[in-house]
Amino acid sequence: MAVNLHDAAYELEKAIRSSNEYASLRRIYDEVNADPSAKQMFENFRNLQLELQQKQMMGQEITQEEVEQAQKTVALVQQHEKIAQLMEAEQRMSMIIGELNQIIMKPLEELYGAMGQ
Repeated sequence: MAVNLHDAAYELEKAIRSSNEYASLRRIYDEVNADPSAKQMFENFRNLQLELQQKQMMGQEITQEEVEQAQKTVALVQQHEKIAQLMEAEQRMSMIIGELNQIIMKPLEELYGAMGQ
């Protein structure tokens, strides 16, 4: 019996949305956004992250000054309890997504691994 992979992916999406990890991430995210100072601090942090990632993807060098600014920003946001909790929840969610990706990619890894033998 053939399985529709898109249907399975949508089921996985539903499972993620109903998970405790996602619920925790969503709750903390909402708390950060409800606090104007935390929201602004977090937005500044995310914007800096995105700028540096874009520079890297375009092959541009990140200056020492930008690295130092990023380090200061990270240190500052980690001192804010709610933002630190949000970053921890994001990390947990990222780890789960990474584990799911490994599971999803397993058939291809087995296939191509077997070809190399």
